[in-house]
Amino acid sequence: MSWHQLLTDIRACQLCDKHLPLGARPVVQFHPNARILIAGQAPGRRVHESGKPFDDPSGDRLRDWMGVDKADFYDPQQLAIVPMGFCYPGTGKSGDLPPRKECADTWRASILAELPNLELILAIGQYAQQWHVKTTTRQTLTQRVKDWQMHLEQGVLPLPHPSPRNNLWLRKNPWFEVEVLPELKQRIAQLR
Repeated sequence: MSWHQLLTDIRACQLCDKHLPLGARPVVQFHPNARILIAGQAPGRRVHESGKPFDDPSGDRLRDWMGVDKADFYDPQQLAIVPMGFCYPGTGKSGDLPPRKECADTWRASILAELPNLELILAIGQYAQQWHVKTTTRQTLTQRVKDWQMHLEQGVLPLPHPSPRNNLWLRKNPWFEVEVLPELKQRIAQLR
């Protein structure tokens, strides 16, 4: 199957439609030329409505962290954006529900096989990190992000979610802005 057919099939996916409060609307972008993969959690309500990944305040912050504008961010030949769940999962007590597992189980290996030029994976949030960060010890999100240099050797940079809901985490962990963000911007600039 070609990458283009795979993308078409994903965008038509209805696998977990009956479990989703707003129905299925897979939101992904990828192209075999992409050298950077943004592996997030799942689209929020605003992204579900627009159909554009990170088309919300989280995306504004992520683009700032990366040092890219919207034109580069939404160029699939530069950036693949493949969340762990492709559709809005709904809202729980403390924010959006976790991504549904069907997406990763059904599609992720096939997508990664179609991205031969990847040099950097931004693993955003715990669900993406559990899939992409290879470690022999159990770590919290904060510990994985603190160990960013070790994971970067594997081509993965663990990041907290850029959501405004994480402002407290960012205030409690000022080292992130000082140590990680300059490296992130430098890597992104080198790979574009």
